[in-house]
This record gives sequence, structure tokens and C-alpha cells, in this order.
Amino acid sequence: MTRKGRITLVLGLVAVVLMAFRVSWNALSDVARAIGADATAALLYPIVVDGLMALALVAALVLTDPDRKFALRVLAAYTIASLLLNYVHGLVPALHTESVQWGRLADWNPANWALVLLATSLPVGSIYFGSDLVAKVLYHHPESADSAETTSAQSVSREADGSARSRSDRAISTPDQPAESTPKKVAEAPSKEPTEADKSAPAPAARPPRSAAVAESTGAAPRRATGRVPAAAKSNTDRRRTDAELLAEAQLLTADWSDDQLTAERLRRALQIGQTRARPMRDQLRADRTSQADPARHDSFEAGPLDGLDEAASPTDAL
Repeated sequence: MTRKGRITLVLGLVAVVLMAFRVSWNALSDVARAIGADATAALLYPIVVDGLMALALVAALVLTDPDRKFALRVLAAYTIASLLLNYVHGLVPALHTESVQWGRLADWNPANWALVLLATSLPVGSIYFGSDLVAKVLYHHPESADSAETTSAQSVSREADGSARSRSDRAISTPDQPAESTPKKVAEAPSKEPTEADKSAPAPAARPPRSAAVAESTGAAPRRATGRVPAAAKSNTDRRRTDAELLAEAQLLTADWSDDQLTAERLRRALQIGQTRARPMRDQLRADRTSQADPARHDSFEAGPLDGLDEAASPTDAL
């Protein structure tokens, strides 16, 4: 709709509201005179009721929840009250003349008391509700509502980022899948000597592990394993070798070691065995070295006197 059309629509609405207000003015003025209002009060009484309706409508357009709901409730209550008083004015023709009895709006006393209470309480309600609506409109800050919406949107985006990060961290922390074991047929297949074409062909690039690929795609650093390695996960090669096998391997390994280098700690590291097996292995190796060295010293000790005798006997032989 163009701007000219909008202006025409607003002007037409204002004209209809003013004419409806003039019609309601007559009925509300007669009701005000029936409850004891003077000429001036009867003239201002319609403004008290219908005027507050217009004020509540404007406040409902400006305010936000929950103040908007309050303004709409005030508008609905005063609309029903004005409609009821206009209906009573149409049912009681005596209200159209000045000779009506004061305080009489209906022939049935309970209905009359209720209508008089309603008509007399509307001005007081207009003072209370009108002041409250004006205060709400004056202290209303539209930027606060915008900031609340912005804050809620930011909180939603933060929650989404947090869930995305938790999913990425969960994917990074997932352990890699163990590689499938090589079939026996493939392992037992005879190895072929590399040809010249195989030597000249470039070696295939190593495939990065799954955790590194996930870290590169998400931009997060891979996590390092923390804590102790469980005993079940440790290598159990120490249990597969017998003491004789370990002794033979240690003899070959320590052939060029000196006596100072032959320690239990060095044997434990070299053979990858426990301290309880490294110490007896060290003692055994030292005992073997001692047993190998003693016969040599004994032979040299026994050979000495014989050599002396030979030297001593050589002059006699010569004679």
C-alpha cells in the first residue's frame, strides 16, 4: 500500500472512532446523571471511560510482554463496561430524561446495585490504570528488549558452539581402530627380490593416523595419552623366553662388556626383563666369567715350576 493510501485509511479510522465516541457520549452522560453527577461531571464522564480505552490501545502498541498483556486486559475490561452501560441506556428509556430517579439504573435491586457500582467505579479505575499505563510507557526502553533478544541469540549460538566443540573433542579422543592382522597366507608368502622397476618407482606416502586426520580437519591439537599404561597392555615378551634362552642371549650381548659394565640395571634395559630376573642373570654371568678365569690362572701356576725344572735340568742334559 502506498503512503497516500495509508494516510487515507488512518483518517477514515479516526473519523469512525470519533463518531462512535459521539454516540457513546450520549449514553454515558445520561448514566452519569442517573448516578448523581452534575452537568460538568456528566460531560467529562465519557472521556473517563472511552478515553482510557484509547490510552490502553496506544500503550498496547508501544509496550512489550508482559506489560502489553496488562494494557490489553485494561482495554478489554473498559470496552465491556462501556458496552454494558450503553446497553442499559437503551433498556431504560427514563434515562433519556432529567426526571429519572437518582441511583436507579434497573428495576431489579441486585441488578441496579451492580450497575451503580460499575458506573461509579469506572472513574476510580481510570485514575489507577491510566497512571500505571502512562508510567509503563514512559519508563519503557525499546533498546532493552533488543538487547535481551541479542543476548538470547548469543546464548543459543554459544550453546551450539559448545556442542560442536564437544563433538569434535569426542571424535579426537576416540581411540584409533586397531589394524587388521595380516593373514597367514600373506605372511608366509615367499618374498620376492625387488626389481629395477620397483627400485625406481617412488615409495607410497605413509597414510596419517586417524587421530591426526581428525585434528587437521577440526583445527584442534591432538590429545596426548595420560596416566599409567595398564599392566595388561604391556609387552609380555619377557614371559615367552626361558631362562636358558635369556642366558644365551646375555652371553652374546655381554661378551665385550667389562666387569664394571655388567650390572643388573644394564641387563634389564638391554634384555627388557624385570629386575627380579636381571639380578640372577648378572650373578650367573659373573660366576661364568670367574669360572673361566680360574683355570687359566691354575694352568699358569702349574706350568711355572715345570718350566723351572726344565731350565734347571737343561745344564745336566747338556753335560
